[in-house]
Amino acid sequence: MKLKSVIKGAGYILVHTPDMVLTSGTTQTTERTVNPDSPYLAELPGHIRSYEKVLEYYPNQVYIGNVTPGEFEAVPSPWHDKACPVTSRHGKFGEIMPQEEFLLLMQACDVFDLIKLEAGFVAAVKPALASDPVVSEDILARIPTGTPAEEIKRLVDEEHAEGLLHLGKLVGCMKRAHDIDVNLSAHVMLENIVSKASSVLALLHAVKNTGIGKAEIEYVIDCAEEACGDMNQRGGGSLAKSAAEIAGLTRATGSDCRGFCAGPAHAIVEAAALVTAGVYTAVAVTAGGCTAKLGMNGKDHIKKGLPVLEDMLGGFTVIISADDGVSPEINLDIVGRHTVGTGSSPQAVISSLVTEPLEKSGMKILDIDKFAPELQNPDITKPAGAGDVPLSNYKMIGALAAKRGEITPKDLDSFVKEHGLMGWAPTQGHIPSGVPYLGFAREDIISGKIKNAMVIGKGSLFLGRMTNLFDGVSFVVQKNSGVAQAALDEGAVKKLIAEALRGFAQSMLSEE
Repeated sequence: MKLKSVIKGAGYILVHTPDMVLTSGTTQTTERTVNPDSPYLAELPGHIRSYEKVLEYYPNQVYIGNVTPGEFEAVPSPWHDKACPVTSRHGKFGEIMPQEEFLLLMQACDVFDLIKLEAGFVAAVKPALASDPVVSEDILARIPTGTPAEEIKRLVDEEHAEGLLHLGKLVGCMKRAHDIDVNLSAHVMLENIVSKASSVLALLHAVKNTGIGKAEIEYVIDCAEEACGDMNQRGGGSLAKSAAEIAGLTRATGSDCRGFCAGPAHAIVEAAALVTAGVYTAVAVTAGGCTAKLGMNGKDHIKKGLPVLEDMLGGFTVIISADDGVSPEINLDIVGRHTVGTGSSPQAVISSLVTEPLEKSGMKILDIDKFAPELQNPDITKPAGAGDVPLSNYKMIGALAAKRGEITPKDLDSFVKEHGLMGWAPTQGHIPSGVPYLGFAREDIISGKIKNAMVIGKGSLFLGRMTNLFDGVSFVVQKNSGVAQAALDEGAVKKLIAEALRGFAQSMLSEE
């Protein structure tokens, strides 16, 4: 019997990082280098949101599960000028962590004594982090008591350390990990530890949400956009195993999967294949956030008089496990792939990812209830001139449906409304790439609201200057057929054999 893999559950987290927008976002660091007296840099601090404003922002509450996509769709955009009635830090999928607590979590994830935090700051913030239900005592024990402020300032001034700020005040630093290796510079190490720590937080929430034991997760795949390494192997990794270590997944091994924005889709297909092949029974696909993209479109936001909306790090974990008879199945018979020969026109890309895999399985576009492509928040992209990215994808899918005679051109708007989703995810490449819907999709499929959904990941490989090719992968999750495929442990197997032998003996006796 062919094994099946299912979406066992997911965790979604956000981290509010207002000071990192100023110090770590590439738009800001580049501007500071080429134009240190820039009016943009002078205006920027006045456009940074408070943590309270972040909590009342509709897309953020959707991301952690407190507002459903359907409820969100009923709220007219833009959303930056509206207050969501739900302002909880915690949601059914995860949480929105404030910057000060995240700095301590970063230090808990540092195993090379590179992060130094001021003693008074640690003492003031640690009780708040300790109250987080997913942060265990063993994680808290990894946070030292702190470093004198004078020593932190010296490291920044004299040792090329990267300052860590909170509310504009220096509260710590990230030391460089090597004297001359730029891949282990303080700035790069900060990017890596931020990705790792936000991945750890997402892993902890996914484990909590699924109820799965930490020891049951056997493999972890990290699909973020950071690639840690040194001068001899700049992308060697493994962020996956390093995050698993802090999260307490002691029986897991792992590796990293990189594919720009399409990375998560690649990773989930790989995880599903590993489970279906029987190699592992539970695989966590995880990713942390990317500091480089904080405030990426900040110049355009400020020009329009908006707050800088890219002040959040995103993170997610999706747990794929052996079939439990309930959770939605990943149908590996329907996998779209953008091949080397596909081409880069929008029609060619969508055809390869949507119509071609469906045709091979004898399905139509209308047979998919919901499509989840790049779910970027249009509040962020429209002021920057990039338009509504999800809407553009849905219009292309709808146009292909019309070309195939499944709908008429006048039905395009209703197709988008019925089969599409509003975008709510932070614009950090891999974060919005279809995966934010999986938590909701799992619930909607189990409840019978929909029968299936297609997740579409797309990536810009040309950013690495190694190829001009585009990339993309899609997969379908669908209603469980209802037959669990639980593996039998050794004791259960022995019991079955004993029962069979007793039955055989009784039958022999009755024949005599």
